Amino acid sequence: MMEDTATRAQASWFQATARQRIDGLLDPGSFTEFLGPAERVQSPHLALFDLPAAFDDGVVIGRGTLDGKGVLLAAQEGQFMGGTFGEVSGAKIVGLLRAARDAAGGGNGKDDLPRAVLLLLDSGGVRLQEANAGELAVAEVMRAVVEARSNGVAVVALVGGKSGAFGGAGLTAATCSRIVVSEEGRIGVSGPEVIETNKGVEEFDAANKALVWSVVGGKNRRLIGGADAFAADTMSGFREAAIAVLGKVPPFDLKTLKAEQARLAGRHSKLGGCDDAVGMWKVLGIKNPPAVRDMDEDAFTGIADRLKEANHDAR
Repeated sequence: MMEDTATRAQASWFQATARQRIDGLLDPGSFTEFLGPAERVQSPHLALFDLPAAFDDGVVIGRGTLDGKGVLLAAQEGQFMGGTFGEVSGAKIVGLLRAARDAAGGGNGKDDLPRAVLLLLDSGGVRLQEANAGELAVAEVMRAVVEARSNGVAVVALVGGKSGAFGGAGLTAATCSRIVVSEEGRIGVSGPEVIETNKGVEEFDAANKALVWSVVGGKNRRLIGGADAFAADTMSGFREAAIAVLGKVPPFDLKTLKAEQARLAGRHSKLGGCDDAVGMWKVLGIKNPPAVRDMDEDAFTGIADRLKEANHDAR
């Protein structure tokens, strides 16, 4: 049993399914699923395109405990249609966030619901087959995140899956209280293939994996302030990072918003003229910037933490 637990803790987050991530992240045996596969809550649209549906529509939602503390959780299944947002999958996430909002705000929600939500994002964006319904789902999720945070709910995004967090998932991550990312994780609005298709390979070569990861990958996002914590690509790595950031969630008020706006304006002023990630790392004062790509987790985390302290980043 101990060996199984140790093996599970070191399993790759990047390679895992949504349910495997939940199992590796939460306290053993603590997860209770809402609207599970037996409920057959699935997309009504995919059959029109002769596409197979999933009984959970690619999103697993429920509650459990993390280090003994209650959390609500939504995990996207990147292996089902790239984890894309659809009408049903989006509604499941929205419902979870609204339940947390109502519980925290003394509304009609259940008083015993946790005041923290973990979003395990693994998505390329909106499900194109559901078009406007998918776009609306993303907008509703983002609004629900903001409403939950306004009522004192901590909402943390965990990004490290094969699909990354692009499009609506990238926007959703930006609305969260905190973002945890691994080196394998990627965060952006437009995915590399989308940029190449619209602007040409000269603008962005989506086949150049080193380029892709250096621009939208976890290391660059962490260094430029697009993520708050860096996790090893293991279940235990994400678990430890999630526990740490949940203890450092700022209040969601005007002071926080003004500070964030000032931080983003400063970042644009400092890095806006750079042509690539290495150029940004050089401006940030990192010695031997090209070496960042090959640094192990400990060495990289040390640099990221020192950079944060040097910039007096309270995040």
